[in-house]
Amino acid sequence: MATENVTYSGEKIFKDAQDFLPINGTDYVELYVGNAKQSAHFYKTAFGFQSVAYAGLETGVKDRVSYVLQQDKIRLVLTSPLKQDGDINAHINKHGDGVKVVALWVEDATKAWEETTSRGAKSYFEPTVEEDEYGKVVRSGIHTYGETVHVFVERKEYKGAFLPGFKEWKSDYNPSEVGLRYIDHMVGNVGWGEMNKWCEFYAKVMGFTQLVSFDDKDISTEYTALMSKVMSNGSGRIKFPINEPAEGRKKSQIEEYIDFYNGAGVQHIAVATNNILETVAQLRERGVEFLRVPEVYYDDVLDRVGEIDEDLEPLKELNILIDRDDEGYLLQIFTKPVLDRPTMFFEIIQRKGAQSFGKGNFKALFEAIEREQEARQTL
Repeated sequence: MATENVTYSGEKIFKDAQDFLPINGTDYVELYVGNAKQSAHFYKTAFGFQSVAYAGLETGVKDRVSYVLQQDKIRLVLTSPLKQDGDINAHINKHGDGVKVVALWVEDATKAWEETTSRGAKSYFEPTVEEDEYGKVVRSGIHTYGETVHVFVERKEYKGAFLPGFKEWKSDYNPSEVGLRYIDHMVGNVGWGEMNKWCEFYAKVMGFTQLVSFDDKDISTEYTALMSKVMSNGSGRIKFPINEPAEGRKKSQIEEYIDFYNGAGVQHIAVATNNILETVAQLRERGVEFLRVPEVYYDDVLDRVGEIDEDLEPLKELNILIDRDDEGYLLQIFTKPVLDRPTMFFEIIQRKGAQSFGKGNFKALFEAIEREQEARQTL
């Protein structure tokens, strides 16, 4: 079932998923940010994203500006308000910069909306046809945890740069890509006792299945704990782990996130690479900061995970974590928060067959997060 540098076809590999809502992949992730122009510069410079499209005053949009960036199959939209008040300002004031839209690429956005709302999803907006000289796009949307929304995007009749209303964005400043390929999974943090509610939402409303469950015995340290379940569509292209806090001696990272985000939201975006050593080395050179685990992590890691293709020393030098499951192994590393509030961060992951999420690394990882919390005086 798994292959080296695993990617997921449209074939159904998780048989328990009902899959009444076929999803081709992640279409885009839209962040509401305080300054989209400067955020775009950061994601280009630090992460190697490329200029794609733009909407704003020059394209007839009066209330907001949006920059679209892309690297391989990963598309980010960075949106800022142009006027006071309004929903975007309220979102930024409450949450800081953060993910508003997780857009899913579907064959039929009308059917996707009908299927999900008929099963209890709250509508964000009804199916809407958007057209320009490059064709038409149909979009619809539903609410999920917190103020996050899913937008269904049907673009089989569209040839433009991104969406109607956007123009191609050409820039003289184009730093090279760093080898990021696609979104592997996106993690949501929810409040006390809400994990099962939202897992049931993805099962009932979107036809997902539960891949794995972690309780506070799996994800705990001396001080803090959390619980997590992973929901996936049948093809495995869309995977949403959902975290909630668990009782511990001190404040967990999930509680810290919810305190500063003021509610549930997207905690991190995991992006895949085919060569994590090259990707992470480039990201470090560009100023991206990563969590660090103690050197002793590497003393017995190969006893735990067995033989791997890579030399251990370069992985140790870059602080890349290793874990194995029945299908193979994976390499992963986590950035520090990329925002001023200790909320959203990125995971860089390379799968060498493994379809799991690094359970063997949880303790070392969360202790590293706790050291950061201690420095922030939020532990």
